[in-house]
Amino acid sequence: MEGAITPPAQRIVQAGSSLDMLALVFPIRFTLSPWPCRVSPARATILACLLSLTIAGCSKTGGHVSVPSLTQPESPEAVQARAARDTARQELDQIPPPSKSLYLAVRSQEGWTNPFLTVDKDILTLRIILPDANPSPMGQGGLLRPSSARKQTVQIRLTELPKALTALPPEAWPYGRVIAVAEAPTTDKAVRPEIRRKMEATIQVLNDLGIVVDEWSGPGGGFLR
Repeated sequence: MEGAITPPAQRIVQAGSSLDMLALVFPIRFTLSPWPCRVSPARATILACLLSLTIAGCSKTGGHVSVPSLTQPESPEAVQARAARDTARQELDQIPPPSKSLYLAVRSQEGWTNPFLTVDKDILTLRIILPDANPSPMGQGGLLRPSSARKQTVQIRLTELPKALTALPPEAWPYGRVIAVAEAPTTDKAVRPEIRRKMEATIQVLNDLGIVVDEWSGPGGGFLR
């Protein structure tokens, strides 16, 4: 019968599915009036379009959306360097951790018996003291068995540092896994920033290898601590 008022309960049942969908999509509180609600065909079309677009958007965002990676692929040289560094770290982990009671007591370069690294802008100088082949303590460090006779110096590039350190015998690390590092002495102020940048890069490599760095500084290789 035209003009009859539909009971509220029946009206809720008829509009329940559409309102439930809209309530899930739009955070709007819908209030059902107890009086007849007439929706024009134009408004019904707009609501249907909004509902279909929103559901389509939800289905897209709900799925997996691939985002292009901004990370550049590693070059073969970088991959090779990282693999060599990881291998060197595993080998250097066999050396015991450093003993502070031993290396903190050293107050001069001459008394340092662990590896000592001098950093220049183009090259690194690695000084090592090989272990004494004579197990007897008699005459050790004297004229017949000076420690300077077991001292060796080699110049390497920064990329060769991991391989050079893993080639050292365990006896070359009497203080444990710690190395002294100092900037190369220079009077040219223009070169000092380059040396400092190389120094920071060297310390980063040593940290990646799990080696404790005891930094020395000064134009004459003075002590930093």
